[in-house]
Amino acid sequence: MKWTRIPVGPIQANAYLLTAEDGSCVIVDPGAEGAALVRHIEARQLTPLAVLLTHAHFDHIGGIPDVLARWEIPVYVHKNETEWLPDPALNGSLYFGSSIAVRCAPISLQGPLTLTIGPFAFDVRETPGHSPGSVSYYCPAAQIVFSGDALFAGSIGRTDLPGGDHHQLLKSIHDQLLTLPEETVVLSGHGPETTIGAEMDTNPFLHGFS
Repeated sequence: MKWTRIPVGPIQANAYLLTAEDGSCVIVDPGAEGAALVRHIEARQLTPLAVLLTHAHFDHIGGIPDVLARWEIPVYVHKNETEWLPDPALNGSLYFGSSIAVRCAPISLQGPLTLTIGPFAFDVRETPGHSPGSVSYYCPAAQIVFSGDALFAGSIGRTDLPGGDHHQLLKSIHDQLLTLPEETVVLSGHGPETTIGAEMDTNPFLHGFS
């Protein structure tokens, strides 16, 4: 399996493609520039099977309408944020100069669970704190975890938005992410990739938590 990071939109949120040898793929957090993302997938002759959302803030969902206009595939999101997709106030776009409303019938998740989509298998881990329905998708076969805006290289997600909780976020990271193998590659919602081991050793926000 191979992954591709595609920064999109004015906030440069990371959309990801995880691709199998048969040409199928899953799309993680198509946050903006949906038409360009569709063209990229078509140019690579990939077959999308699903959209996985780490959470439903506007900068991670804005490209969904273009994707669904091209492919009839399911969208997965935590049950706590299914209502955020069509609501600009809940997904935050209303407060950042836009009005993003994604109208679809998502499949709601509640972890922990194993999610199998074609050749892909994910350990879905609830990692709330940045938002109430934040989840991380751990793919053992690829040794990667899509952490959304929970954990970044050298930092953690902001918790000053509605539904954010700093202590809850730190607990999520320690209980659900730092328990993964240290060689696991962390694919964050913004910025470059890192590893669980690197963040355990060097992330200043994770030291002294109890």
